[in-house]
Amino acid sequence: MSIQAPIFTPELLQYLRNISTPEPPILARIREETAQHRLGKMAIAPEQAALLTWLARAINTQNYLEIGTFTGYSSTAMALTLPENAHLTCCDINVTFTDKARQYWQEAGVAHKIELHLQPALITLDELIAQGKTQYFDLAFIDADKPPTPHYYERCLKLVRSGGIIAIDNLLLGGRIINEPNDNSPISHTILREFNAQLPYDKRITPLTLPLGDGLTLLLKN
Repeated sequence: MSIQAPIFTPELLQYLRNISTPEPPILARIREETAQHRLGKMAIAPEQAALLTWLARAINTQNYLEIGTFTGYSSTAMALTLPENAHLTCCDINVTFTDKARQYWQEAGVAHKIELHLQPALITLDELIAQGKTQYFDLAFIDADKPPTPHYYERCLKLVRSGGIIAIDNLLLGGRIINEPNDNSPISHTILREFNAQLPYDKRITPLTLPLGDGLTLLLKN
């Protein structure tokens, strides 16, 4: 029978990590060093990265697209998982953060798999579409500024193949998403509520949102 999920205390969360595939030392170091930064909460949770890399293996990912790279935890995890001839396309605008990511890629021995585009992601995505890379990517991960999320999504629908996956982080806004926006709410609140509400009716995808981190939305492209 079904029962309510337990409250995930730090001890229970550590137990779950202990019975899962171990976190590689380089990822643990990225996570620990990033957590010391005032914006460290922007990094994805280890469980999210573990699920994304698990899914990448399940669908035989060769080409991966990432929107929002930060200090490189998710991209390093993905590059360590994917085969030697895989290609990762990463988009970000922050040189300081991505310089750290480049350092970790070098230390992990995966830098040769990764192409970093330092410009607004929408420009990069439009360039990829213009280059004929529609249906090219197996897996896309959106973890960037929230107001453009619908625009990132529409472009990823063009770039990801049928049977591929689009993953989006932080669609729960720390739990605030269930509240009606008010005059003091950021514009992202209204945009993401409207975006989330239409997902079940979008015939182009099969959506599933999981309570990992701040919510991890998985969209299987039909």
